Amino acid sequence: MKAWMALTPIVFLVVLLACSVYLFGADSSYGANQIALVLATCVAALVAKFNGQGWKEAQEGIVNGIGVGLGPTLILLSVGMLIGTWILSGTVPAMIYYGVQILNPSVFYAASAAICAIVAISIGSSWTVAGTLGIGLMGIAGSFDLSPAITAGAIISGAYFGDKLSPMSDTTNLAAAATGVDLFDHIRHMLWTTVPAFTLALVLFALIGSGSGGATPEEIAALQLALSEQFSIGLHLLLPLVLMLALVFKRFPAYPAVVISALVGALFAIVFQPEQVARLAGDTAGLSAFFVQFKGVWIALFQGYESASGNEFLDALLSKGGMSSMLNTVWLIISALGFGGVLERTGILAYLLDLALRGVKSVGSLITTTVLTCIGTNILAADQFIAVALPGRMYKDEFANKNLSRLNLSRTLEDSATLTSALIPWNTCGAYMSATLGVATFTYAPYAFFNLACPIIAIIYGYLHFALKPASYDEEIREPEGAHG
Repeated sequence: MKAWMALTPIVFLVVLLACSVYLFGADSSYGANQIALVLATCVAALVAKFNGQGWKEAQEGIVNGIGVGLGPTLILLSVGMLIGTWILSGTVPAMIYYGVQILNPSVFYAASAAICAIVAISIGSSWTVAGTLGIGLMGIAGSFDLSPAITAGAIISGAYFGDKLSPMSDTTNLAAAATGVDLFDHIRHMLWTTVPAFTLALVLFALIGSGSGGATPEEIAALQLALSEQFSIGLHLLLPLVLMLALVFKRFPAYPAVVISALVGALFAIVFQPEQVARLAGDTAGLSAFFVQFKGVWIALFQGYESASGNEFLDALLSKGGMSSMLNTVWLIISALGFGGVLERTGILAYLLDLALRGVKSVGSLITTTVLTCIGTNILAADQFIAVALPGRMYKDEFANKNLSRLNLSRTLEDSATLTSALIPWNTCGAYMSATLGVATFTYAPYAFFNLACPIIAIIYGYLHFALKPASYDEEIREPEGAHG
C-alpha cells in the first residue's frame, strides 16, 4: 500500500469535517459530521479495493467496528432513561437543592473535580461518575450561574483521574494486559504523570473559581423555593444515587446497573412525586390512577422530563433526559465506529501506525510518537479501547529496542489514549460526555485540564529521560497477573 493511498480517506474526512463545521457551526454534530464519516468510510473501502481487498472485508470491518461500540451505546441509551426518571423522581432536584447548600461557588470547580476523582477511584468508571454525580453537579453549576463548560471540564478531569488509577477500570486493565505488565505496577508507575497533572488541574480550577461571581444568596434561595414547590424534596431521594454507586462498586455490569437505577427512579417518582408523574402523563382521560402513573414514568424513560414550573431557568435546567435524547449521539458513534472499523480491518490503520514509527530516533520521539498515535487512533477509530490495544501491541518491540520497560508504554497509552478519548466529539467517550453533561465536546475540551496536561507531561518526561524505567526492570518484577475484570 502506498502512503498517499492510506492517507486519502483521512484527508477526505478532515476536509469534509472542516466543511461541516464551516457550514453548520455548532450544529455540525447533528447530522453533517455523520454524513462526512459515512462518505469517508466509502472512500476507505475504495482504497481497500484498489489494494486487492473486496467489499466483504470492508463490510466485516464496518460491522466489527460498530460491534465494539454496542456495549457503550446501550449504556448511553440507559443513561438517557436514568436522567429522565431521576429528574421526575426528585433525585436530581434533591442533588441540586442540597448541593447549593454544601458547595461554595468560589471552590465549586476544584471541589467538583476532587469529588468525582474520589468516587471514580472507588468504582473505576468515568462514565458512571459523569452519568450520576456529573448530572447533579451540572445542575448545581447552573444554579450558581457558573460556566457549564468549566464545570464539565472539572467533572471529566476528576472522573478520568479516578478511572485511570482504579484497579477496577476497564482501560487500566486493558493497558496492563496489552503490554504484558502487572496491573498494580502499572498503576504505581502512572502516579508519576497522573498526580502532577491532576494537581495542576486542581490549582487551575481553584484560580478560576476564586474569580467567579456566581449567583447571589437571594437567587439561590429563590431557586431552592422553586424546587421545593415543584418537587417533594428530601434526603431519601438520594437513595437511587447511592444504589447506583453501590452496584458499580460491587462490579455489577454497567448496563443493567444503570437500567435498574433508572427503574428505581421511576418507582420513587410514583411514590414521592405522583403529581408530577400525572402532569407528565398529559391526556389521561379514561385511564385508571395506576395507568396514569405508568404512562408518566414511561414517558420519562423514553422522552425525558419536561419542567413546567414557570421559572424559565429551572425549566431549562430540568427539561432533559429520556432514551430519545441520546439517539443523535448513537448515530454519531455508529458512523464513527464504522469508519474506524474499516480502517482497522483493511490494514490502513496498521500501515499508518507503522509509518509513524519510521521517524522515531530517540526515546523522546518514541514517546511523542506513541502519544500522537494514540490520539490519532482515538480520532480515526473513535474508540479508546482500540486506541489502547492497537498501539500497545504494535509498539512493544520498539520500546524494548530503546531499552525501555513495558511499564513506560502502558503508562503512555493511558496518558494519551485513555485521556484524550473524551476530547474528540465522535469518539464514544467524547460523544457520551457531551450527551450526558449537555455541553459540546469542543466547548468543554479547553477546560479538561487534567486530560490535556497528562499527554504533555508524558512527552516532557520522554525528552528529559525522567521517571522512565529501563527494560531490565521487566525481568526483576513478578510475572504479570493479567486483567482483573
